[in-house]
Amino acid sequence: MDLDLSKVTHVHFIGIGGIGISAIARMMLHDGKKVSGQDMHDSEILHELGKAGADITVGQSYEAIPTDADLIVYTIAIETYDPELFNKLKTQTQVPIHSYPQMLTVVSQDKYTIAVSGTHGKTTTTGMITQVLREMGQDPTVVIGSLLVGEKSNFIAGKSKYFVVEACEYRRSFLNINPSILVITNIDEDHLDYYKDIEDIKSAFRELAMKVPSDGFVVCNPNDKNIQDVVSGISATVVDCSTFFDEKEILKVPGTHNKKNASCVKAVASIVGLDSGEARIALSHFPGTWRRFEFKGNLENGAMIYDDYAHHPAEIVATLQGFRELYPKEGEWHITVLFQPHLFSRTKMLLQEFAQSFTDADSALILPIYFAREENDGTISSTILANEINKHSHNAEAFETFEKAEEYLKSKISNMNSKNIIVTMGAGEAYKIGDNLLIV
Repeated sequence: MDLDLSKVTHVHFIGIGGIGISAIARMMLHDGKKVSGQDMHDSEILHELGKAGADITVGQSYEAIPTDADLIVYTIAIETYDPELFNKLKTQTQVPIHSYPQMLTVVSQDKYTIAVSGTHGKTTTTGMITQVLREMGQDPTVVIGSLLVGEKSNFIAGKSKYFVVEACEYRRSFLNINPSILVITNIDEDHLDYYKDIEDIKSAFRELAMKVPSDGFVVCNPNDKNIQDVVSGISATVVDCSTFFDEKEILKVPGTHNKKNASCVKAVASIVGLDSGEARIALSHFPGTWRRFEFKGNLENGAMIYDDYAHHPAEIVATLQGFRELYPKEGEWHITVLFQPHLFSRTKMLLQEFAQSFTDADSALILPIYFAREENDGTISSTILANEINKHSHNAEAFETFEKAEEYLKSKISNMNSKNIIVTMGAGEAYKIGDNLLIV
């Protein structure tokens, strides 16, 4: 892609609060460029970027683009939720414009790229690879879809050849990446507002796997039914991560799914020539990432509040299984999940899968659906989801507003104790209720 970043002095970001695009903003700040941006919603990510030196506006419009910007980077979501702005970008802008996925091509072109893809587990696996490479002196550059614990950043500026990047499949955006090592954690039905079905999703992963050169590697479980066709006959070497799986793996993050993530990381470590024993030790130090099984604090009565980004049925099941490893029912632990469904389309298309996802919770409190880039057509709601959940686990209740859900939780707190766990869950804003409960 013909863009000379050395000649760029001011980068303006549209949708700068997005977890991926904000990492590129941090990269540009690190490189000494002026960074400005706009986003529809205020967030912790915006606050941290502001501290780092970015000039950010809450609210979004074409007119808010500074006249001295010589590069504009935008989130691909605006193509759907703000087509008027997107059209103006395409037709009226006199300076180069690049989407976030296109910028990944630019910033990784001279690097040995390790791309982590998959429907679930991308962020944690990317974080684990980062932990191992850094602890073993490899100094990678990293773009991750969350904030690393203790650093409050989703970008790391490294000096080695390695570029570790979380590769998102939405709208086939990961096809802008050119991996030397590709990790595929798993493939499942998701983003069905864009993809037709699982075969369409597999076709995108297939196209990505075909981009890996003959001297490159694809780390995956080639016996997985949704991965077999993806990697069959590709020119790269397929490395079976299941041969690295260890049920007794010692990790700070619980759950069998995280042990599977760790098996991918050990495979990557083996490919780049790192000592397996030292890699295992480094993995055991991985503290997790922001909004992934994140412990937020204790209430006065000892009840614990966690937050997790799980927003797909498979993720909910895996996350709650992880909680039950730590807090089993036979130990009289009581888990309350405060879940905000993410997108009308996902909730509607995967309704029955969602309905069966909360069996490891004692209570499932369902918040209004986070609509993001979609409009409500009236055919799906939190009440419909709660009713379906109650056909399986009989533990759900829907709330019309965040305020009513928070009031309900506050009314229950007096009966809670240190055996109670409250988990705010979802890709939207459920975490805000947990934060409010912790404010004394």
